[in-house]
Amino acid sequence: MRLQALVLLACLLPACVLAKDLPPAGAQYDSQLGGAYEPPAGTKIVSRDRSEAPAPGLYNVCYVNAFQTQPSENDWWQANHPELILRADGRPVEDENWPGEYLLDTSTATKRGALAGIVGDWIEGCAKDGYNAIEADNLDTYSRSDGRLKVEDNLAFVGLLIEKAHGLGLAFGQKNGVDLLDRADLPAFDFAITESCQVYDECGPFAERYGARVLEIEYTDTESRFFEEACAARGGQFSIILRDRNLQPPGTPRYSYRTC
Repeated sequence: MRLQALVLLACLLPACVLAKDLPPAGAQYDSQLGGAYEPPAGTKIVSRDRSEAPAPGLYNVCYVNAFQTQPSENDWWQANHPELILRADGRPVEDENWPGEYLLDTSTATKRGALAGIVGDWIEGCAKDGYNAIEADNLDTYSRSDGRLKVEDNLAFVGLLIEKAHGLGLAFGQKNGVDLLDRADLPAFDFAITESCQVYDECGPFAERYGARVLEIEYTDTESRFFEEACAARGGQFSIILRDRNLQPPGTPRYSYRTC
């Protein structure tokens, strides 16, 4: 991590592009988006929120909510960039499954450029902190926008973010979005993070696209057989874990973590 940060600081020319460090295929994984903690024994890959420090000595994936706001940051968005929040009848369009998260407006090249400047700064912060890769969430906001956003809008936006990350030597993961895998305009993602692909019978297409570089999360609020089936089918290939839905730290009531 320290060496990566030194190389990043030394790479000052605009044309300088660092080599990407890809996640180790099939290595034990943990997603700690509900709060950072000491990784379970054997863990090689960890996802953490961009506000947290990376885990020393591991491959670290930096989470950014690139397509929606975090509820704690809504006042900042409203005060500084109200024009970048998607609106309907003057009101922010809210994700019905995640109260308080507003969809960001990727509908024009101008707005995508402005958003890429903001999220790009977050990505740069991840690189400076010593992260290896980026996990950009909510790529599929077009499906929850009542037609106000198009899939092409979000792919164009994430393409800008991937370009930024690659320029800093960071790998970039595709978070869900199985319906996008056969598109000719899919940007150059390096690996995938998929939630409940066993439940929705989506794991095969991710394997075809990314081989063993897939981080698979199954959840405890679905039938237990799905995790067992996932392990039986791909336990020696994908990095598969079973987690509580809110990815809570140990010591909280619903914390759960299992690997194949």
